[in-house]
Amino acid sequence: MVSITPHLWYIDKAVEAAKFYASVIPNSHVDSVMDLPTDSPSGPAGSVQIVDFTLAGQPFQAINAGPLDDFNHSISFVLECDTQAEIDRFWEVLGDGGEYEGCGWLRDRYGLSWQIVPKKLSEMMKGTDVARSKRVADVMLSMEKLEIAPLESAYRGEMADSRK
Repeated sequence: MVSITPHLWYIDKAVEAAKFYASVIPNSHVDSVMDLPTDSPSGPAGSVQIVDFTLAGQPFQAINAGPLDDFNHSISFVLECDTQAEIDRFWEVLGDGGEYEGCGWLRDRYGLSWQIVPKKLSEMMKGTDVARSKRVADVMLSMEKLEIAPLESAYRGEMADSRK
């Protein structure tokens, strides 16, 4: 059976980042940390670390291997939330020390991009009612942190107070 594991390259804080994510996201843990026992292009034996960890049941791997490429928006992780309280919590904790962006995006203190979204958003955006999808998209695009109530209002066509 084939599996896919996202692999993240950090300059020097892979272990710290994995522990942080595992402390924030339910059903998450650091599985192992291994020092590369041989010299590599990224440094001498023992200076490069490989971290296996699990976030929300999904395996990940990270490496401390020095500067190569910074994280950018071409890769982000979507964290779908059932409630506004979950959105608020993840927004605050993952964004602390990072940078808040628009449309539910933030960049955490390690430079990784996250999308903190309500699970309902995809359902509200899909379907054959293009006008309804457009209303929801317009409201979403006006927000920094996503708020469920205004999105639902837009979905129902109650536009008067749907923008925050």
